Order: sequence, then structure tokens, then C-alpha cells
Amino acid sequence: MLGLVENHSLPRAAAFFDLDKTVIAKSSTLTFSKSFYRGGLISRRAALRTAYIQFVFLAGGADHDQMERMREYLSALCKGWNVAQVKELVAETLHDLIDPIIYDEAASLIEAHHAAGRDVVIVSTSGAEVVEPIGEMLGADRVVATRMVVGEDGCFTGEVEYYAYGPTKAEAVRELAESEGYDLARCYAYSDSATDIPMLEAVGHPHAVNPDRALRREAVAREWPVLTFSRPVRLKQRLPEFRMPPRPALVAAAAVGAAALGAGLVWYAARRRQAALGAPRTAVGFART
Repeated sequence: MLGLVENHSLPRAAAFFDLDKTVIAKSSTLTFSKSFYRGGLISRRAALRTAYIQFVFLAGGADHDQMERMREYLSALCKGWNVAQVKELVAETLHDLIDPIIYDEAASLIEAHHAAGRDVVIVSTSGAEVVEPIGEMLGADRVVATRMVVGEDGCFTGEVEYYAYGPTKAEAVRELAESEGYDLARCYAYSDSATDIPMLEAVGHPHAVNPDRALRREAVAREWPVLTFSRPVRLKQRLPEFRMPPRPALVAAAAVGAAALGAGLVWYAARRRQAALGAPRTAVGFART
């Protein structure tokens, strides 16, 4: 169960979320393979191969060796891609491809952490060109993702500048805690993979979500909560349930909904007035398996 609203006299806290199979039901990078094929970035053969990799990833997860092979393959595959074109293709298909595979339970959890006054940080091995717009759509406060080297011609060189994987994720969490003033003992982390055990160990409240076998064993041994997320849902179908106003990034993306935004601001102002008068706020709990 999540705690009540943060006591702001205490150090800040955050919730760190892995992305693939934790917040969304598939691999974020591989999900865009069809878009990259239609955009002329990859061949039909490469598209079929990435579809197979996606199947293997979903069927049994990926251990360290498989992740390394996947990294090498994808790094070689994207060599020569124009970064601006990649971002454009992701933006064009983001809502069609990612929105339907966001776990309802994860969206509720993100909402609850924001309501409790905690920052939400997406920490993903996928590339920044994919993860950053997904994080924006989810209303995340920050994103940590793999970064590829970009040449002077604006294209990927095939080399990796920063690989957000395994112990590197834990290092990023600790660096953010230092720069943002997070108290790691009061922070939360969520992942499906044993490769993220270092990140889970770094916080006071680790959670295994749809864990692979190795992480499940570790979670049971350490008495970490194990959560099951199984209901993908479009965010727009959840809007009536939201209790918090849209995050700034989502407001910018939804400028066409100015009328709805105005109503939301009026509602938020009313909540602020109630809070100033001492209105009670409830905690949000989640079932554990």
C-alpha cells in the first residue's frame, strides 16, 4: 500500500519504473518495427526478425546474454538512420501503438505516486527517441534511457553513448537522488526483470511486477512485494478516473482540448482550496500476489 501524501518537510521521494513489461505490455523499441519498415528504415526481413525477437521477449523475458545480443543487433540495425525521421515516425504512431498496451494498473500506480507528491521517473534500456515521448504521454517527471551516438550528419553511427541497463540503471537512480534530493530509503522502484535487481536494491520500497523466474525467486527470498499487471487500457478510457490534473507535458500535447483543460484547472483550484482548509486525503492500495 502506498503511503499518504508526502510530508514536504521531509526529503523528496520518487518512484522509478522500468518500462517494457512493467508499464507497457511489450518492448517499446520493437513495437515500432512496423512503423520503421513503412518509413523505409528497415527491410521486410529485419521487420520479421524484430517481430520474432518481440515474441521471444514476451514469451520468456530476456536474460543478460539475450539482452546483449539484442543491443548489438539493434545498434547495428539503426546505423545510418536519420534521427529526425525516427522521431517523426515515433510521434506519428505513438498513440496508435503504445496507448493500447499501457497497463491500467501501472497508470493507476503512476497516478497514485503523483497524488502522494512523489516524482515519477521512467528508467528504460530502450532508446531515448522512443522512451522520452512515451514518458511524456504518461506524465513522467523524468526519463532515463539509452542514448545512441549521433553523427554530424544527424544520423546514428551505430555506437552507444549511454546504455541504461543493469547496474547502470542503479547508478542513474543514485545520481538522480543526489541531484534532486531524493531520499532513496523512501523511494519506490518497479521492474519485471532480474537484470534490474541493482535498481530495486537501491530503493527502500522495491516491487517485482510480472517478474521473470529469476526475479520472482529473488523477490520471494527478500520478501519484496510481487505485483501482477494484466489489463492494458487506453489512457483516454481512464480519463474519467483521474483525480489529478494533467501533467504539464500532457497539457502541451493536448492543446486542442483547451475547453477540457479549463474545466480541469477550475477543478484543481477547488481541490487546492479544500486542501488549504484541511480536507482529508485518502491512501491508495494495490493488491499483491
